[in-house]
Amino acid sequence: MNTERFRARLTGACRGAALLLLTLVALASLLPLYWMATGSLKLQQNAMSVPPEWFPQHPTFQNYQKLLFGSKPVLRWFLNSVVTASAIAATAVFTSTMAGYAFGKKRFPGRSVLFGLIVVTMILPREVTLVPLLVLMRQLGWVDSYLALVAPFICYPFGIFLVRQFMQAVPNDLLDAASLDGAGEWATFARVVLPLARPAIAAVGIFAFVSGWNEYLWQLMLLNREEMLTLPVGVSKLVSSLTSFDMGVAMAGATFAFLPMLIVYLAFQDYFVRGITIGAVKG
Repeated sequence: MNTERFRARLTGACRGAALLLLTLVALASLLPLYWMATGSLKLQQNAMSVPPEWFPQHPTFQNYQKLLFGSKPVLRWFLNSVVTASAIAATAVFTSTMAGYAFGKKRFPGRSVLFGLIVVTMILPREVTLVPLLVLMRQLGWVDSYLALVAPFICYPFGIFLVRQFMQAVPNDLLDAASLDGAGEWATFARVVLPLARPAIAAVGIFAFVSGWNEYLWQLMLLNREEMLTLPVGVSKLVSSLTSFDMGVAMAGATFAFLPMLIVYLAFQDYFVRGITIGAVKG
């Protein structure tokens, strides 16, 4: 009896220690976001004060006024980022869903080899493909256009991998039953596969949207005209163009750029958690 009590207490202590550790890690990860949000409400002299001001003594929205209503088209940059990230997410979902279904449920020659090549592209450093893609965009005349911002990300290897793993958990009996009922390939895909794959599709959409929103280096290399800049690139150029570095404006720009990603995650967090937990659908 004493041994059982000791084991129960030890288990409780381990769980308590694990919970405390996870809480500390969560707080540490949230600290930069807190510093960013509070820094956007501080004036320059307060944002750069030593020791640091952890709580804004005199909060102000002056930094957001400088950012949004200054001489630069920040709202146009925001619209460009929304259009680009949304288009990347939509095309990634479209291609990943179909390719993931084919790799997960169909049998055809070279399937394993093709899927292996897709996985290999996930390992390649992003910088390896930048120069060839830039040369291709210049030859096509797509520089400073939405096409060039979206086209390189139409095929989303991680999304294909995620959907393929999810499709392997979809029971084959459901597909066979749809075929027996007279459903064609597209009808089976639209009426059976897509409803079951909604968690994976939402996860791919979130990942692709965030990736497209944060794609700074490619956009920096490709965009020249001020009205075509995306929000991350535009804000970085705006801050660097100031006569003196303004920490408050920089924090306001970072906060403004972060809000859409937070909204997307909060809107689809249930699907996101279910999508990355592959194997939730059982036969």
